[in-house]
Amino acid sequence: MQNMVILGATGSIGASTLSVISQNPDTYRAFGLVAHSNVDKMLPLCEAHRPQIVHMVDEAAAATLRAALDPTLGIEVTSGEQALLELVTRDDVDSVMAAIVGAAGLVPTLAAVHAGKRILLANKEALVMSGQLFMDAAKASGAQILPVDSEHNAIFQCLPESVQQNLGFCDLNGNGIRHILLTGSGGPFLNTPIEQLKLMTPAQACKHPNWSMGPKISVDSASMMNKGLEYIEARWLFNANKEQLKVVIHPQSVIHSMVQYRDGSVLAQLGNPDMRTPIAHCMAYPQRIESGVEPLDFFTVGQLSFCEPDFSRYPCLELAIEACRQGQEATTVLNAANEMAVAAFLAGNIGFTDIAKVNAQCLQNLTCNSLTSLEDILALDAQTRQVAGEILSRMN
Repeated sequence: MQNMVILGATGSIGASTLSVISQNPDTYRAFGLVAHSNVDKMLPLCEAHRPQIVHMVDEAAAATLRAALDPTLGIEVTSGEQALLELVTRDDVDSVMAAIVGAAGLVPTLAAVHAGKRILLANKEALVMSGQLFMDAAKASGAQILPVDSEHNAIFQCLPESVQQNLGFCDLNGNGIRHILLTGSGGPFLNTPIEQLKLMTPAQACKHPNWSMGPKISVDSASMMNKGLEYIEARWLFNANKEQLKVVIHPQSVIHSMVQYRDGSVLAQLGNPDMRTPIAHCMAYPQRIESGVEPLDFFTVGQLSFCEPDFSRYPCLELAIEACRQGQEATTVLNAANEMAVAAFLAGNIGFTDIAKVNAQCLQNLTCNSLTSLEDILALDAQTRQVAGEILSRMN
């Protein structure tokens, strides 16, 4: 029996992880569930999965949940940063699903890395903000990093075992790999006239054609910032340079990503667009388990199409690729600026195309800081949020 802690248990990745656990109850246990403040979602999860510990980041939410839980379930409810760090580093915790969206997930995920846990990494911001620090910590502690993002998981599955076992420090060229091809659907605005993008609403941006995701990730998919963050994440996971990384628009989301080899071979991972597939793969690696996902029916798939991304349609993607080339400081700034801008868009305070403008202005304000510690990263993140807030206030 493997004990799992799920960071972001009330989100879409959390729900998919719990679904896979339910498919394999003799092998996996939801030992700890972590969420910010959503008591209404957490309460039924507690009753269904009976974790040993539930952690609510919001103290008032923890108190509400504690009062609502049936005491006979014997579930401990905690709050506060120290209790969270103690949970993810416990000796009886085997693996941690890192699925807290945004910068908020960095500290507990990195703590689990330092503790040498098996990390199922769904929080791409952890590597966007602290790539070198994160991978160095994993190497030092012996933590196993397994990518949950459907694209990175697809790439992982298409790589030789020698690369899989050396993430962050592998030699792609030495293993005959020419290109990593990150696929992206293009989001809901793939065919929207560019001049109309500024009129798009949060509801329209969140209506993804293929995937069911939370609001922040959905907006990032619409702007293709999500693909930009994945580009940065792939750089660190697979030790890839700019010549080795390419982005391909694939609207059907059937091919989740590909690896192109020197001999002309291209290996691709295909499947229905359901996050339970990569989650199950990471949970059981190197074995395979039931995920609850229906097999891909090639007779109903229809046509598969591909095209290059248009940076005039997706300026956020171009900003992310350029930030990746600039280095860790730029990607940390971009992530913080984007979180602020997307929140403002979802609140109805700015337009869709203003997201890229905020991100670009914050990158222009970047001063070269050396990020040698978690404290340096968090300080730059906070500084960027302040700058982004000032830019947003002038837009309102």
